[in-house]
Amino acid sequence: MTAHFTHAQAEVVREAIAQRRDCRHFLPGPPLPDAQLERLLQAAHQAPSVGLMQPWRFMRLSSNAWRARLAPLVEAERLATAAALGSRSDEFLRLKVEGLRDCAELLALVLPADDGTLFGRRTLPQEMALCSAGAAVQNLWLAARVENLGLGWVSMFDPLALARLLELPEGARPLGLLCLGPVPAFYEKPMLEQTGWRQRRPLHEMLMKAPDHAD
Repeated sequence: MTAHFTHAQAEVVREAIAQRRDCRHFLPGPPLPDAQLERLLQAAHQAPSVGLMQPWRFMRLSSNAWRARLAPLVEAERLATAAALGSRSDEFLRLKVEGLRDCAELLALVLPADDGTLFGRRTLPQEMALCSAGAAVQNLWLAARVENLGLGWVSMFDPLALARLLELPEGARPLGLLCLGPVPAFYEKPMLEQTGWRQRRPLHEMLMKAPDHAD
């Protein structure tokens, strides 16, 4: 029988959602215990997916050797992004955009080669795969947060260069480097809000009005 949640349990879920943060600052330390990492990845693997295609793969890259190989890819894209930002370049460069060297665990999120799933994605095949993979990361984020661990999704890299480095099979592509582990503190607000880079828009601006058609 599926669980019926109490009001108190529902409040905990809502609080975890509200307190989830994309983390960039980590406390250096040992890798996570295997049982804890498996528990977190199991939460990711319980995510919904279109047509039950489960288009997520995780690769553990937590060794110092892997971190040293990956850091230049991220730094190259950080500098390229700064150059593209023009007048905001210096402001951007002051932001911390990754925690590759400090996090307890470093995972690659990989979208595997298309398995041909048609159910629910005939007209939006790539988009539905990406949405499904994103749902897995959101599960991982929330599972990490309730265990008081931070997670940061790093997307600053050349995807082709990273795919070559990871020796991904044909048709697979990297979607992110996930930094996971203990943090010195969780940001009071999302870091980009806290630093003044950008502010969250109110919910009412996200609600679109349907066209008025006469019956």
